[in-house]
Amino acid sequence: MSIESSTYLTRALTLAVNSGASDVHFACGDKPIFRVRGMLQPSTIEEPVLKETLLEEIKQILLPEAYQILADHGDIDFSHDFDGIGRFRFAGYWKSGEPALAARIIPVNIPSLDDLEAPEAVLDFVDLQDGLVLVTGPTGAGKSTLLASMIDEINESRSKHIVTLEDPIEFIYTPKKCLISQRELGVDFVSFDQGLRHCFRQDPDVILIGEMRDVETISTALTLSETGHLVFATLHTGSAPQTIDRIVSSFPASQQQQIRLQLSLVLRGAISQILVPTVDARLVAVREVMVNNVAISNVIREGKTEQIPNIIYSSMSDKMVDLDRDLKQLIQEGRISPETAYTHARNKEFFNS
Repeated sequence: MSIESSTYLTRALTLAVNSGASDVHFACGDKPIFRVRGMLQPSTIEEPVLKETLLEEIKQILLPEAYQILADHGDIDFSHDFDGIGRFRFAGYWKSGEPALAARIIPVNIPSLDDLEAPEAVLDFVDLQDGLVLVTGPTGAGKSTLLASMIDEINESRSKHIVTLEDPIEFIYTPKKCLISQRELGVDFVSFDQGLRHCFRQDPDVILIGEMRDVETISTALTLSETGHLVFATLHTGSAPQTIDRIVSSFPASQQQQIRLQLSLVLRGAISQILVPTVDARLVAVREVMVNNVAISNVIREGKTEQIPNIIYSSMSDKMVDLDRDLKQLIQEGRISPETAYTHARNKEFFNS
């Protein structure tokens, strides 16, 4: 498909891919906006997108029932492959009575853990037989990419049945040593809770949960983790203590002590990730890695999550990673500026010495 003969969406998305953008925003009456290396910038497309054009082109890539969901409820998440351009995750929504669209570019090839400079503990996590591993961080921090690399590492090295529950499906896995069943919310299952409960009968070894959104999903994930399954999941939390507190506080007060005990036993680790700009205007991942050793397990069970940062800081021998130390390492390597590190640091005093 040539760009000249393509639709407005495909022309914009092709230009975005060629520009190295990560995201594209479409709003009626405006030119597309690209996010390149973390910064928003207008595209070079001259003509703005029209309401009729955007609605018609969304309709062309959605099933009729999915388009009706957008029309009736005002928003929908979906993914789509454009031949010769790539795969994209879309969020369609309405604003001020007009349609809008946000597109995330999904890399064609899943990067390796080496490509992502994943910490050593991550390699240990993919070798686990059971338990719960969490990848957390804000939207756009690369959680999906890191999880995809972890799943593909298992795919390359072990013979397992991997079941993914996603909203929508992003990376497409090519089966290597593993049997992989990718399932999409709204297409293959009704809710994450229902999809997870039915996982028990699908003979899975490894389960990927796109996001733990509600107490029912969290509860089922914990149960799967303690019944011989390896479960990977994401949360929109910024640190290990926040992650633990978010899970526990999702439950009624009468159940929270039980959840702390259960979590202290099934949790294997948590990776909290952010992306920060480098000196050459790129983005690099900065991570906090918590490994559930005896000390971490004790503070989870006792509800003393405020002690977790000190344990992480003093447990490098257990392959834990302190985010501020990770930032300082990037300064020493000349990859980020001290000002950038200070902006994203948790303990500002650490960068005043």
